[in-house]
Amino acid sequence: MARIAGVDLPNKHVEIALTYIYGLGRASAKKICETTGIDPAKKINELSNEELAELRKVIENDYKVEGRLRTEIALNIKRLMDIGCYRGLRHRRGLPVRGQRTRTNARTRKGKRKTVANKKKAV
Repeated sequence: MARIAGVDLPNKHVEIALTYIYGLGRASAKKICETTGIDPAKKINELSNEELAELRKVIENDYKVEGRLRTEIALNIKRLMDIGCYRGLRHRRGLPVRGQRTRTNARTRKGKRKTVANKKKAV
């Protein structure tokens, strides 16, 4: 099992296996294969040590992945919250940030439903 950027890659086609690294998708995996000259249809176990080293070098130098990327995203969100902009307030309150409706749905961001009691009408 090959290890790149602190992630154990499964024995799949190179193009698919690279997507297991946080921050790399299909498009960037394809571009990495073109840059290194590695056949994207080759399995990870079939790669030589030189090819793995080349993959590591390209990913390390040209892409922000795993810890560095997570840190940058967290700092960006923290900055939004600190300056008090609308997006920052939405993050702080745990509500959808990108304009989605909240009257219904939005359960992923809002969490489990909290029932609000009804006041009894005076007779």
